[in-house]
Amino acid sequence: MPKIKTHSGAKKRFKLSKNGKVIRAHANKRHILNKKTTKRKRGLRQTTVADVTNTAQIKRLIPYK
Repeated sequence: MPKIKTHSGAKKRFKLSKNGKVIRAHANKRHILNKKTTKRKRGLRQTTVADVTNTAQIKRLIPYK
């Protein structure tokens, strides 16, 4: 069997936790930050777990992570 290629965009965006959950960053932190509160921007810095409905697809894109 040949090796499976890792999706280049996915490997930059997602990581797997020790328990196999998919870790992702929050969106909406790139620009137009003046109108967003400091509390909101601080929360967007944190990582979060991807939704269960997307995990199977993401894991298929990053098979060796």
